[in-house]
Amino acid sequence: MKTLRFSVFALPFVLGGFVCWGFAAETPNPAEAEYYKITTFPTPPGTALEVGAVELLPDGRVALGTRRGEVWIASNVQTASAEGVWDQNSASFVADPSLPATAKIQYTRFAEGQHEILGLAYKDGWLYATNRYEVLRMKDETGAGKATRFETVCDKWGVSGDYHEYSFGSRFDKNGDLWVLACLTGSFSSKTPFRGWALRVKPDGTMVPTCSGVRSPGGVGFDAEGEVYYTDNQGPWHGACTLQHLIPGTFQGHPGGNMWYDMAPNMGPRPVDPNDKSRMVIERERIKELVPPAVYMVYGSGKIGNSSTAVICDMSEGRFGPFAKQLFIPDQSHSNVSRVYLETVNGVKQGVVFPFLKGLRSGPIGARMGVDGKFLVGGSDRGWGAKGGQPFAFERVDWTGKVPFEVHEMHAKPDGFELTFTEPVDPVSAGNLESYSAREFTYIYQEKYGSPEVDDVMPKIEKAEVAKDGKSVRLKFDVLTKGHIHELHLDGVRSASGKPVLHPVAYYTLNEIPTK
Repeated sequence: MKTLRFSVFALPFVLGGFVCWGFAAETPNPAEAEYYKITTFPTPPGTALEVGAVELLPDGRVALGTRRGEVWIASNVQTASAEGVWDQNSASFVADPSLPATAKIQYTRFAEGQHEILGLAYKDGWLYATNRYEVLRMKDETGAGKATRFETVCDKWGVSGDYHEYSFGSRFDKNGDLWVLACLTGSFSSKTPFRGWALRVKPDGTMVPTCSGVRSPGGVGFDAEGEVYYTDNQGPWHGACTLQHLIPGTFQGHPGGNMWYDMAPNMGPRPVDPNDKSRMVIERERIKELVPPAVYMVYGSGKIGNSSTAVICDMSEGRFGPFAKQLFIPDQSHSNVSRVYLETVNGVKQGVVFPFLKGLRSGPIGARMGVDGKFLVGGSDRGWGAKGGQPFAFERVDWTGKVPFEVHEMHAKPDGFELTFTEPVDPVSAGNLESYSAREFTYIYQEKYGSPEVDDVMPKIEKAEVAKDGKSVRLKFDVLTKGHIHELHLDGVRSASGKPVLHPVAYYTLNEIPTK
């Protein structure tokens, strides 16, 4: 088989519609590595394993869908221990041949010939793949390890051939449906039907238009209750990357695809268009269908990231550490993972994002976590730079068993926030107002690409009350601003054993202020 070699810039891949080049490669943070270990696997020689989707199979193997249109089945993923050595000739990691078989990942090519697979789901012996133009299901009827039967399940959304018309697919939801997130054409407009929409594919293949207002999704997934979320990326009508709650019948913020409402009678009338250069909190009052971002994945270097992708819920019941049922969101350009805690206030989803882990080798796109707590992630930097520095990678993140000192949850209160921690705090440092600083800001809701951080408010933290058990702190602010991101720094807080907070910054999106 001929070895594939390619440039980072071979084809445009613009999750956020804005090309960034020339990231310097980053190595894992030693402080994070004490708690979470990254294992980078060797990849099959002769192909670029640009993982766009990951699915777990009932027999313990793992299915990988790639941007090159291939499906690979990987064995020993949970036990393989070798990081391998990067081989420039084959553009892949090569395992040490002296290692035992159980320490080596093994691959079989199950299928090929599709286009940009960005969703995989398994059900009843079939593997469902979402690519640009269809949901396709496939199975091996001979037992030879390769798909022999292929069936189109749904191909009812539009495809023009534009480079940016990616389609991201979910696993099956609690109703047995698949969700498809259809990127806008060129990331700015909708040239074919339902580009810029969230669609559901029913078990019989029927396509149901479900939410409008999508711009440039990077992934779709579920929380612990089965609610559906997707990530959208900075661009027109998106001041920053966001985590969005997909409620059927809603408008998610970008009006470019709303021209297709006449083809979706189940959705009701088309929403009114947002006013340019407004604010999300203002437009929510005008547009009854508009759902605000649950969390702004704060944009920029040294913050959360520039291109949010997969939505992964920790359902491992503690096997991945102390963050059960929280969400983990990789970022393709920053080669990192962030952690999100959500709550519902006045019927609206909102919450906080924290940095979690950096140092992935490429730009993470596809990801999955099993009940065993093995966090699998793969990706590519083709058409983009990624801080990881490699053109593609497939990796596993494992908890080492040590508990980091972190803010565990952040809850909105009528006059501030309550923080809970993964271990008791030192009451002196946690009760000292000088240990904290805060800022409140928002983004311009506008047709122009992106937004600076605007409308700054500098609140005064008037009180820091430590609970008797030391596991929580109640902060009282002199002002909270509805619709603003509340940035909180905890540089002075220490644990009872003297440790600093591993990631001492939080960004809470305050869509609603609780009444009690």
